[in-house]
Amino acid sequence: MENKARVPLAEKMRPKSFDDFVGQGHIVGENSLLYRAIKYGTLGSCIFYGPPGTGKTTLANIIASSLKANYVKLNAVTSGVTDAKAIIERAKTDKALLGIDTFLILDECHRWNKAQSDCVLEAIEDGSIFFIGTTTENPYTSMTRAIVSRCRVFEFKPLTTQDIVSALVRAINDNEKGLGNFPIEYEQQALEYIAYASGGDLRNSLNSLELAVMTSPIEKDKKIHIDLQTAQQSTDKKALSLDENMYYDFLSAFCKSLRGSDVEGALYYSQRLINAGCDAMVIARRLVAHASEDVGMADSNALLLATSAMYAVEKMGVPEGLIPLTHAIIYVCEAEKSNSVIQALQLARDDALNNTDNKVPNHLKNHPSTNGDGHGTYKYPHNYGGYVKQQYMPDSLKDRVYYVPSQNGREKNIIRKKFKGEK
Repeated sequence: MENKARVPLAEKMRPKSFDDFVGQGHIVGENSLLYRAIKYGTLGSCIFYGPPGTGKTTLANIIASSLKANYVKLNAVTSGVTDAKAIIERAKTDKALLGIDTFLILDECHRWNKAQSDCVLEAIEDGSIFFIGTTTENPYTSMTRAIVSRCRVFEFKPLTTQDIVSALVRAINDNEKGLGNFPIEYEQQALEYIAYASGGDLRNSLNSLELAVMTSPIEKDKKIHIDLQTAQQSTDKKALSLDENMYYDFLSAFCKSLRGSDVEGALYYSQRLINAGCDAMVIARRLVAHASEDVGMADSNALLLATSAMYAVEKMGVPEGLIPLTHAIIYVCEAEKSNSVIQALQLARDDALNNTDNKVPNHLKNHPSTNGDGHGTYKYPHNYGGYVKQQYMPDSLKDRVYYVPSQNGREKNIIRKKFKGEK
């Protein structure tokens, strides 16, 4: 009993079935690919990736349990080739003698190097094991291609405030695994703040709730009161001294000040937000977006400076990181403005969505030929001094123009090669 009491609330409240699972409707909804694959027993190896506390490992455990299979859990940080080989041999035996499948659930799977990954490839291919990897990193860039190509990849999203609040309420009312035996009286605002402060991480939220309950005294009314101040202390994050409408109004004013080249406005609203408890990274991310959206090609250095400031805020924190952030805000405000990048993006996106039947011109295809069908007409630009005019767009879009340089800043010096020599 003593050891059980020390298990973190987040672990005790870990869902054991799909009915208790929180969020990720795009993955586990009734019409989703994963749901259908589980229902019909056709689920193969997969990789779950996304932010911490979004249910990756939990869902992997639920899947293995629901399919009545063996499942073995490893952590890529502490396991290696020897562990994997032992699991594979046992899995082959169980499958041959008992007809039971085995799922290998590998947490932090991006930590395995190529040699470690290669040891399970054959077993995945011949069905000796089913692999479910969980990772916070994008597998397409952090894992070996051989593993990724043999798996379905599912991206998990941060949980919504509503999802997390529902899970917190369930934990408070659960007498068996949760905090139902404590005389808790909570403010809805406090739970919403814990959910907001976690950034979509349910594990973090449950741990904050547990800390708030365990460190709060029983008051004269024989209740443990969880209010906004208690929530703020348990998350170690300052509560926003703005209501939701004011928060978004200030953020909108900051963005419009950047666009309007008003340094004082942008600095004032950014500081109002930060001093009210807003994460400085929110400001930094918006700055990076506007460096392309509103400055763009008129001064591409704005994007470089904004991304550098975001990196500085992430690595240095507050208050030191506010110095390069302010530097970048001033630069973006004072830079010449052009919205040609966002306009080009919108036009290209519209065509990509509305012209899905277009074919790649023959001379641009991956396997050119010289059989007279046009495949062999590709002109290598470097043979012509670096540029040669030829058709790149599909036939129906060959005259489409997305990017039109403005006459602002450095962009006015751009002469589009597409129109070189044309009037």
